[in-house]
Amino acid sequence: MEDFKQLIQSLGVGIAIVDSETWNIQFENAKFFQWIPAVEDTEAPLTTRIPDLKADRALERIEKGRPYKFEHESKTESRSLPLSIEIQKLPNSESGQLLVECHNISKQKESEYMLESYSKMVEKNTRELEREKERGEKLLLNIMPRSVYEEMRDFGTTTPQRFDNATILMLDFVGFTDMTISRDPTGLIAELNDMFTAFDRISELFGCERIKTIGDAYMAVSGLPEATPDHACNVAKVALRIMRYLDKRNQAHPEPWLARIGINSGPVVGSMVGIQKYVYDIFGPGVNLAARMESNSEPMKITLTRDTYEQIKDDFVCAPRGEYEIKGFGSQELYFLASELNRR
Repeated sequence: MEDFKQLIQSLGVGIAIVDSETWNIQFENAKFFQWIPAVEDTEAPLTTRIPDLKADRALERIEKGRPYKFEHESKTESRSLPLSIEIQKLPNSESGQLLVECHNISKQKESEYMLESYSKMVEKNTRELEREKERGEKLLLNIMPRSVYEEMRDFGTTTPQRFDNATILMLDFVGFTDMTISRDPTGLIAELNDMFTAFDRISELFGCERIKTIGDAYMAVSGLPEATPDHACNVAKVALRIMRYLDKRNQAHPEPWLARIGINSGPVVGSMVGIQKYVYDIFGPGVNLAARMESNSEPMKITLTRDTYEQIKDDFVCAPRGEYEIKGFGSQELYFLASELNRR
C-alpha cells in the first residue's frame, strides 16, 4: 500500500481513497487536496468537500459494478477549476474502500467553449450571409424578371430572347423638365418615387413587368418573360388604373401631375445589358413605336396603335384618332383608350 501511495503522489491526477460507509478520506495525494481542498475541517468526509456528490446514487451504481462519474467545479481563492470525477471500487480491496479519481478538464472545457464560440460565429455569419443574399436577390429582382435572375444565378449569364407577342406601355409626365427647375428637388423626387411605387403595384397586380424608369419616364411590359395570351388587355388595364390613380391624386394635391401614355403590341427582344452596372432591357421596333405613341399622346390620355387596338377592342372602349405620320414608321392609325367594357 505504501508503494502504491508513493506512486499516486507523483501522478498528474487527483487520487483519494475513501471509506464506502462514512465517505471519510483515508488517503489523498497532493493534487486531490489542491483541487478539492478542505475548507475548514481537514477531517471532513468527501461528501462535505464535494457537496454535489450524490452518495446514495454513487453507491448504487458502484454496487452494480459500474463506476460513478460526474463533473464538479472546484472553487479556490484564485480560480474555478472544472473537474471530471470518477468513483469506483478500489481494486483488490476487501474492506469496501473506494477509489476517487479527479481529472482537470479545464483545457477540454476551453476547447469546447472555443468550439461553441466558433460554431456560434459561423452560424451568425451564415445568417448574415443569408440576409445579404436575400437583400441582393430583392435588388436584382427589381431590375430583372425572376426567370432571368434565376438563369443568371445558375449559369452566370443570360441568353437574349425574342418574344413575338408582347405589349409595351410607355409613360411620361408633361412639363417635368420645368418642374425640376421651379420646384424643391427633394419634394419633387419624393412625389415621383411615390407615384412610381404605385405604378409598380398596379403593374404587378396584372402580371406586368416594370422594365425601367428613366427620369420621369416609366416602361412596363406584358408577354415576357413568360408568354401571356392576354398581354394587350393586361397592359390596357394597367394604363387605365394608372390614370385613375393620378386623377384621384391630383384632386388632393395643389400641383397636378399630368401623364401621357403610349401603348403598342409586337415582337421584342429581352436581354441583360452591361457588365458591372447591368440592367434588363427590351429592344426592337415595337418598343420604339410605343415610345412614339407616348410622345404623340395628350395629357392624361392613352394612345394605342392599331395592333393593340385589334387585340383589345372586344373588351375596351376605344376612340379612333385618325391617321398620323409617325417618325420612322410612316402613316399609323391611332386610337385613344377610354375605358373597360362593363360586362354585367
